[in-house]
Amino acid sequence: MNVLVVDDEELIRKVIKEYCTIEKYQVIEASNGQEAIEKIQENEVDLLVLDVMMPKMDGLTAYGEIKKIKNIPTIILSARGEEYDKLTGFDLGVDDYLTKPFSPKELMARMKAIMKRYRNKQDEFSYKGLKIDFSGHKVTIFEEEIKLTPKEYELLSYFIENQNIALSREQLLSKIWGYDFFGDDRTIDTHIKMLRNNLKEYRDLIVTVRGMGYKFEIPGK
Repeated sequence: MNVLVVDDEELIRKVIKEYCTIEKYQVIEASNGQEAIEKIQENEVDLLVLDVMMPKMDGLTAYGEIKKIKNIPTIILSARGEEYDKLTGFDLGVDDYLTKPFSPKELMARMKAIMKRYRNKQDEFSYKGLKIDFSGHKVTIFEEEIKLTPKEYELLSYFIENQNIALSREQLLSKIWGYDFFGDDRTIDTHIKMLRNNLKEYRDLIVTVRGMGYKFEIPGK
């Protein structure tokens, strides 16, 4: 597995690289957001560890540009730990967030969990006219592409991974927004409403589980 570690602090890059080497991961280094974009263009990267506060181009700006090139599992690092960074990062679609100083062992555990989740994802889902191309990050209804926000897409993907399983609002908040997200249940309900609207005639595949949350259910299965 190739890991791109982006941080302007050489010591942090060195520590992460040492732990990655133990796990047999190959490490590519970059010291700022602009350099990270160049590394993505030049190398095959499986996972991105990206600092927020960097010279030339900050991590969140760089992540937005990187997503235009390729959808890569990403962990954001930040020394500030500010709620704004977390919310902006999760809204952009990052997979996880760690505040400095952090435990390298915890970072490795989170990296493994993210990659396991991505490996377990199917390449495509299809039901009648609804198709989701997970590798291409694309949703279509009768061949017409449906534009979803990053969070709507993550919700839909997570529902499909857990078909017929009732998921609580707390589970959805933790998995999609992060375990330390400070929002409330209305965040889930609002995004579910928007996702249903975008799914049009397939809106009823997302079933409300009274008193708990939601589940993705195909009739007859």
